[in-house]
Amino acid sequence: MTARNGEVELAYETFGDASGQPLLLITGLGHQMLLWPDGFCRALAEAGFHVARFDNRDSGLSTYFDSPDQRWWQALLGGGRPPYTSVAFVDDALAVMDALGWQSAHVAGASMGSAIGQMLAVRHPGRVRSLTALMSMPASSSLLALRHIRLGSVLKMGRMRHGADRAGQEQRIVDLLRMLASPRGAFDEAWARDVARRGYDRRPFDPRAERRQLAAGRGTKGTLDLSRLTAPTLIVYGEDDPLVRPSGPKALAQAIPGSRLIAYPGMGHDLPAPLWPDLVGEMARHLSAP
Repeated sequence: MTARNGEVELAYETFGDASGQPLLLITGLGHQMLLWPDGFCRALAEAGFHVARFDNRDSGLSTYFDSPDQRWWQALLGGGRPPYTSVAFVDDALAVMDALGWQSAHVAGASMGSAIGQMLAVRHPGRVRSLTALMSMPASSSLLALRHIRLGSVLKMGRMRHGADRAGQEQRIVDLLRMLASPRGAFDEAWARDVARRGYDRRPFDPRAERRQLAAGRGTKGTLDLSRLTAPTLIVYGEDDPLVRPSGPKALAQAIPGSRLIAYPGMGHDLPAPLWPDLVGEMARHLSAP
């Protein structure tokens, strides 16, 4: 299925009965909607939600852009002129909701998807019933936000080299997901390889697109006033996250009035299957709270 935001097409798919409570899942930097595991989406649907996940612009089956290429560190520091800003991600999310006929919805975002969810809730409070922020920190274009990032992991990802053929690109995704998983947990390589293969068939990874997404966020001016975020907010993070320091979600919890913070030992920058029952239960209680 496809939604439209002007000339941008956004691929999306749904899980569960259309009569369930609407829940929009927003994925993170450079990844396709497949990073929301099918089993996790089905578990949310079984809990009573009509779940929608979608490919952000410049990922998966959604519209790709073109711009002069730049190094990943230039994108991280906000260099260059990306063809869109982070506000476009918010408008894309609204376009998916409109295509589904949702006047409002619960919103859950992971990593960069959480930053998009924060902007959506602040800019369009009437359309966000609740917010769940996973693996996150306060949405900000300030370089001070980098204090919440484990830059060693970013450098390691930047040094990854794989072949351009199918086998090399599939292995790149597997190695990346292994790097983002908890170093203490059992890595689900079968799931990661399935996602890598399906993702390649949908559209092979394009590092230029990932850098455009990163530059869009870094290049957005101004600071998001999270004190204006009135939607009930649940903040979830992993104590073993190799990318975002615990200071990130804790700072987010301090910035959003009335938010609730949950930490999971053994969770990395991912959604490991053993945590799904508890996490879905927490989200269901949060999303159904008056």
